[in-house]
Amino acid sequence: MSVIAAPRVAGTSSRPGLGRLTAVELRKMTDTRAGFWLMVTIGLGYVALAVIMLFAADPADLTLRNLFQLMMIPSGVLLPVLGILAATSEWTQRTALTTFTLVPERSRVAVAKLLAAVALAVASVGVSLAVAAAGNVVGSALFDGDGSWSLGAILPFSLLAQVINIVMGVAFGMLLMNSALAIVVYFMLPTLWSVVGEMVKALQTPAQWLDLGVTMQPLLEGSMPGQAWAKLATASAVWVLVPLAAGWTRLLKREVS
Repeated sequence: MSVIAAPRVAGTSSRPGLGRLTAVELRKMTDTRAGFWLMVTIGLGYVALAVIMLFAADPADLTLRNLFQLMMIPSGVLLPVLGILAATSEWTQRTALTTFTLVPERSRVAVAKLLAAVALAVASVGVSLAVAAAGNVVGSALFDGDGSWSLGAILPFSLLAQVINIVMGVAFGMLLMNSALAIVVYFMLPTLWSVVGEMVKALQTPAQWLDLGVTMQPLLEGSMPGQAWAKLATASAVWVLVPLAAGWTRLLKREVS
């Protein structure tokens, strides 16, 4: 007697999990030519800054903390570009139809992009710490450096700063959906606000709350006194959460052609 198998309901077992989507988005951020060369540039930046620090800094300044703070510069500048490219890839490379046919729930794709960005930020901090540790060993052994291994609160604070930066990149990319435009706006708009905030006396006080570069500086220095957390939260809401919410809405509503 033949047995007839029950029909398979489409989509019940083939729906990709969030972990798989995050891994796909992480691969998309790093295996393109642009992503690859950005990662290479960040790595070379680590090495170059470590070498400059070893030869140019005073021996007393050759500590893990100082080296690690210096390592934050290349990734802090370039990682948000990877976030922008991740958010705009479906629209600039015309793969939106494929992506959203395979995963119709666009919000899951957006969450995966954010998780991939956070994972990349965590990885960059790990690599920065490893390069800084190697530089500290070389500095104390060959350059009579201080060799202190104390980090204090700089490690979690730097991780938070990297997450804020790269999520801001994803937010701008999601909002503008054009790589070149999003990159230009990401770098230009906060810079213009910083310049105007310093030049116009009436804006100097609001700039202390709304300039993300100013409010993030204590975070990068490992000390958040007084109202520093409130100022960082306010600036992050303006520059990260608002663009992210607007970009999320646009992603869900934009027609795919």
